[in-house]
Amino acid sequence: MQQHTVQTPYVVGEAHFYSTELSSGLVLFDTGPPTPEGEACLLASIDLKRLKYIFITHCHVDHYGLANFILQQSDAEVFIPRVDAIKFNRHTERMERMGGLLNGYGFGGNFTGQLRESFQRNKIFPAIPERYRIIEESDELSGMGISWLACPGHTQGDLVYLIGEYAVSGDILLRNIFQAPLLDIDLETFEGRFRNYDAYCATLIKLAQLRGRQIMPGHRQYVESVDGAIFFYVITLLERAVQLLPLKGRAVNEIIDRLFKGRQEDPFFVYLKISEVVFMLDFLENPALLKASLEQIGLFDEVKGLYEVFV
Repeated sequence: MQQHTVQTPYVVGEAHFYSTELSSGLVLFDTGPPTPEGEACLLASIDLKRLKYIFITHCHVDHYGLANFILQQSDAEVFIPRVDAIKFNRHTERMERMGGLLNGYGFGGNFTGQLRESFQRNKIFPAIPERYRIIEESDELSGMGISWLACPGHTQGDLVYLIGEYAVSGDILLRNIFQAPLLDIDLETFEGRFRNYDAYCATLIKLAQLRGRQIMPGHRQYVESVDGAIFFYVITLLERAVQLLPLKGRAVNEIIDRLFKGRQEDPFFVYLKISEVVFMLDFLENPALLKASLEQIGLFDEVKGLYEVFV
């Protein structure tokens, strides 16, 4: 497995995509961002004429943004998570319902309009891949020696790909990064919001299955250990949730105002903070769910002292 690194214009900084040779041919995991630098890195790293398959961990622009660029120069097949296909096909409805969610948290039509403009200005949603297939509906992977785990939390469609000793983890396992748990509607039902705190607690149990594998992350050069990445994420969650304890029960827009006092003006960054606050509030409503997951994978004792602040 070879790691390829490209700088992005996004707050995450540099991103990685991966390639490997299988008996079926050359395979790519993620693509990098749709930028001139991304294109140059891809062309320097990958022989697109030989490329057979592209597997996307999740459809964020820095991970799948060059899919169409590749498809225009290659006969490769692109595989994406099923939930991301729903997101593509029902984009307009999703954005309308997202506006409803934000209105419910005290952010009016003016903010949601600005947020949509920010999405467009920053090209958060690049073009839908010209052709793609759904991972969960495909049976070829096992024959290639590839399997996958659905690990929602950062997004609803997060997948970790397993191949030999490697686990290509996208953004679900990162070294010293608290990846934003993004606020979204539930793409399975289009009713209410996606409960990413609940999803992440369930994902923790799956991540423990990756112990002993070499983690290939979407950002930062490496991950020392699965447990180390989990500890950082959970400890960061607990430390930030402490700040919300005095504000519990207040409206989300009021919490954002009190925490940041107008320092965050870009609507996209405000949206990231809204997402994080809602995630933390879900934890404060049910901290036992996180405890149960950590106990099941043998990690609770390491954070017990900090956890007890909440109970």
